[in-house]
Amino acid sequence: MATHYLACDLGAESGRVMLATLDGGGISLEELHRFPNGPVKHGGSLHWNIEGLFAELKTGLKKAAERKLPIASISTDSWGVDYVLYDADGKMMTPVWHYRDARTTQGVKNAKTRVDWPTIYSETGIQHMVLNTIYQLAAEPHERLAKAKQLLLIGDAFNHYCSGVAKNEESLASTTQLYNPRTKTWSKKLLAALGLREEMFAPVVPSGTRLGRLTPELAAEVGLPQIEVIASCSHDTGAAVAAVPASGENWAYLSSGTWSLMGVEWPEPVISYQGRYLNFTNEIGFGGSVRLLKNIVGLWILQECKRDWEKLDKHFDYATLTKLAAEAPPFVSLINPTDPRFLAPDNMPAKIVEFCKETGQRTPVSTGAFVRCVLESLALFYRVTLRQLEMLTSRRIEKLHIVGGGSQNLLLNQFAANSLQIPVIIGPTECTALGNVLVQAIALGHLPSLAAAREVVRNSFEVKTLKPQAVVEWDAAFDRFEKLLAP
Repeated sequence: MATHYLACDLGAESGRVMLATLDGGGISLEELHRFPNGPVKHGGSLHWNIEGLFAELKTGLKKAAERKLPIASISTDSWGVDYVLYDADGKMMTPVWHYRDARTTQGVKNAKTRVDWPTIYSETGIQHMVLNTIYQLAAEPHERLAKAKQLLLIGDAFNHYCSGVAKNEESLASTTQLYNPRTKTWSKKLLAALGLREEMFAPVVPSGTRLGRLTPELAAEVGLPQIEVIASCSHDTGAAVAAVPASGENWAYLSSGTWSLMGVEWPEPVISYQGRYLNFTNEIGFGGSVRLLKNIVGLWILQECKRDWEKLDKHFDYATLTKLAAEAPPFVSLINPTDPRFLAPDNMPAKIVEFCKETGQRTPVSTGAFVRCVLESLALFYRVTLRQLEMLTSRRIEKLHIVGGGSQNLLLNQFAANSLQIPVIIGPTECTALGNVLVQAIALGHLPSLAAAREVVRNSFEVKTLKPQAVVEWDAAFDRFEKLLAP
């Protein structure tokens, strides 16, 4: 008998409300409602329009109600690190900051006066990024934090909006750099060092926690019964990894999108001097597993180039941009995707030109050349990251699963296979929404295990395997690329 679930999948560029149907060992997904998302600029700052996103969620729920299907449950997943504060009356405090807001630079300085980096890493195992929650909170005015009674991360704030139950799910909590993966609690040491009240942080619960039912008010407004609300994997990458159609060992994953997140599933945190030096992160996955990974800036650079070209009335879809890149000469220009200048929005083509001039390279002269530069550089950095993963785990990685929206970029995926010199397995595209609903199904007892969930994915979606090409040329490019990474 078919079972239906809803997933609200929030990304940094767009959000979707998805309907999933689990039936006879297979699963299907249908997009009910898609809506744009992005930073709101206000007075020189970047915020999220959370009220607008709540309204879009309600629109999606109304569309679900129109289908007249028996829906078992709903859960929301989102990007990491950002948060919502609530006052003593339970009202959301504004603004809800965007992780790319420039205030985080001061947050890093503020935090460093109270606690050193080795202590932060030893407590959390999370890589240093100026956008992490720890630095965002260190940038908050004392008066605002004093008024805040509770903090929920973005996906968990949506689950709270649906159920009225305030919990932070552990995969999302682990992105904050305030969660200790060994004790599986908020880090008392870091909270004390930064002067943050422990009671402000809603309790952490495991992936797949049943929170309660849709509130009577929301259910009545959207026309749904009081379906269950579940904290599946509230972090979008945690959800995506849960749906990777892998089996056996010696595989890595790449969740490809605005961010590229490359890593392995591991049984316990790898918190060591080497991990800290290489800036690797230990985020939590379904079942308490560790996602040993590195956050890489990803297709953000290309997305920003596209936005800048549109301001000049040059409109390209991603398929056209990829075609232009394929036609451009190889390895003319390369960038270090982790250079801090590429983290901030605006003027991205100019930043690429600036980097190339500083490093004595030819600058891109066409749209295709810019896109090829970005894609080749990303693929070469994947090779750096894969080698570091192998060193940290003492395990040879034999294949890479690429999932997420970026898995649709066949040129980048082929570049990844060429650079890594291992087979690359592509798909499914919608792993985040799939992982979200599969964890719901496990929580409700409709699936027995994560292994069974991954078997459902393999039964339901075709994947494509890409084999390495042009190995000699990519080896030569990598030798050149490594020199760009020098501090």
